[in-house]
Order: sequence, then structure tokens, then C-alpha cells
Amino acid sequence: MSRAQISFSDLRTAAYCPRKCYYQRTRDADREPPPEVEAIRDLATRYEALLGTPASALESEPIAVSAVRYREQLETTRQRLTDGGHWERLCTPRDRNVLATGRRCRGIVHKVLTDPLEPALISAGKPPEQGVWEPQSVYAVAAAKAIAWEHQQSVERVWLEYPAYGVVRSVDLTTRRKARYRRALRTVRELDGPPARTSNRSKCDACEFASECGVRTRTLRSLLGF
Repeated sequence: MSRAQISFSDLRTAAYCPRKCYYQRTRDADREPPPEVEAIRDLATRYEALLGTPASALESEPIAVSAVRYREQLETTRQRLTDGGHWERLCTPRDRNVLATGRRCRGIVHKVLTDPLEPALISAGKPPEQGVWEPQSVYAVAAAKAIAWEHQQSVERVWLEYPAYGVVRSVDLTTRRKARYRRALRTVRELDGPPARTSNRSKCDACEFASECGVRTRTLRSLLGF
């Protein structure tokens, strides 16, 4: 593979499943997020307004939990981040949806915060019980490195927002996370043929390349034990 900059999305996918990344890069796969994803991302620009929205109106928003539960989680998030001096920074970032180009990778950073310089990324999915998912950890390191390269400043932390759940997590750039990023970068650069299939076949159930990949995904009947 060439030494061209790798996209954030390729790194994230490679960390999840290298074989899926291979198919995305060699097929004419649609990389644009669906409208429902954009609607969820928009929530991250309206946190204060959402906290004041009546429950009946909040139910019509693209939230993933009940209106009562959502408000509780978002209020808890606001209190925690306000105590740390970060709530205002996340609600009023210096820049939004910036194309960040680093030495080795490039992609969209949803928010750029200052004092200190930190990127914030928005996930349309569900957060894990603790921390962030490993592919998102790789994504976070990539975004941090790209922003740091552009601004010629060190970046030590990234924010991961899950606006459909009212949850925000911080991601420190640890040695382990940086190693996972380098591994994903190496994986993408060495994709000159389809890698081995993943041993975690649960990843295949919703994959658009499952039939081409040759795996048998589980049917509802098999999941129910029939």
C-alpha cells in the first residue's frame, strides 16, 4: 500500500475487523453517514436546550432511552463536566466538523476544544459500561495525532460523546492506546489481500459484506435455539 494518509474511518474499521476494512477499501462502499446518524450528531450541539425540553417533546428527538432517563443521564454528565471545568468547552467549541490532516492520518473531527487543545468525537451508538469501544479508542488517538500535527501542539486527551444517551467520556492517550493505533495503521497499510476472517462471528451478523466474505451469520431461529 502507498504511504498516503489513512482515513480515520479506515483505522476505526480495521481495529474492529481488518477483513471488513479490506472490502470497504476495494469495493465502491458508501461512506456517507445515513440521515439518522446526522440527526443524532446534531444532539451534541443542543445539550443545554435538550435539558430544558419538555419530556413530551424530548421523546420525538433521536434519543435511545426514555426522556426521563435521558435527562437524568445528561444532567449527571453536565454536573460532572462542570465540576471539571469542561462542560462549557464541549458546548461551545472553537470549531466544528474540521477536516484534520496529520502526518499519517486524516478525517473529520466533530469538535475542536481549546485551553487545552483537545478534539471531541461524536458516536451515534451506545457507550460501553465503562470507557469506550476499542475501535473508538483507535479513532480517538488518530484524531488527537492529526490535530496535534496541524497545530504543532501536544494533545493528551480526547472526548467521546454519545449524544443519543446523554453520555460523554474522556479518553487519555495512554501507551496502550497508542500501540493499538499503530497496529491499526500497520494493518491498513498492509491490506494487499483479504485478511483472515474474524473469530468473533457476532461482528458478522450486521456486516454488509457477510455474504461476500463467506461467513454464515446467525439467523433469528438459531439464536432462539430452533
